[in-house]
Amino acid sequence: MPPVSVITPALLSSIRGQPHLPRHAWYFVTGVTLSVLNLPHEIPTVLKHAIEKGPGSCDMKPGHDEQLEIARKMREALVKAAPIGGLPKAINALFSLKSATPPSLLDEPLGYSPTARPSDLYDVPQSAVLQRGQSFFDKVYGKISKRVMSQMDRSGTEDLGITARLMYGYILSNTNVLSASETSFVLVAALIPQDVPAQLKGHIKGCLNHGASVEEVKAVREVIKKICEASGMRQLDETVPGGWGWRGPVANL
Repeated sequence: MPPVSVITPALLSSIRGQPHLPRHAWYFVTGVTLSVLNLPHEIPTVLKHAIEKGPGSCDMKPGHDEQLEIARKMREALVKAAPIGGLPKAINALFSLKSATPPSLLDEPLGYSPTARPSDLYDVPQSAVLQRGQSFFDKVYGKISKRVMSQMDRSGTEDLGITARLMYGYILSNTNVLSASETSFVLVAALIPQDVPAQLKGHIKGCLNHGASVEEVKAVREVIKKICEASGMRQLDETVPGGWGWRGPVANL
């Protein structure tokens, strides 16, 4: 028997109709949430709906260029979620997404790279990429950024801080496909299903620091919670030793 679908027509309609949700955000935020929830088989439904109905709240089939933009934003969101939600989940999500992507909307190896990440890796000086990542990190955390990075450097191994610098430099600070605010939404979508309130709190504020409005951040948070709850997550009682859900309030503004 096939698994019960989380992404029903009713839930898709509710997600797309969420007030104040930024254009394009609904489908890549949904894709990342599903990836972290380990529901990669649901992602093709999201892509098909987006390229048929459009990136906004109203049904309007996009042309090829906008369909390509949708496919690229979904792929980039899953890549950016990899260091937050886990590379194995991102691998499964990206291959599931590819299975539903028309060939004309794929980017093949050794061809044009919309992210220019191969150039970052092979052509751009490492110092420039790491500085870009540091600037992005500083913007996320604002006045406490030095303290946050220092804590990671002093976690018992400085390799934690090095990991963060590489992640921000080569993955998260690249804004060629997803803007800084869209990237912040990706991080929130990857964190809420994991019940990591300390990290989520910083990235909720990071959305504002990267230019999103309070209303937009709350809308993104609400969409992610809807998907998590549809998958079975719930608020856990303090007396319950285990379970699938949140042990405290989901950070908000």
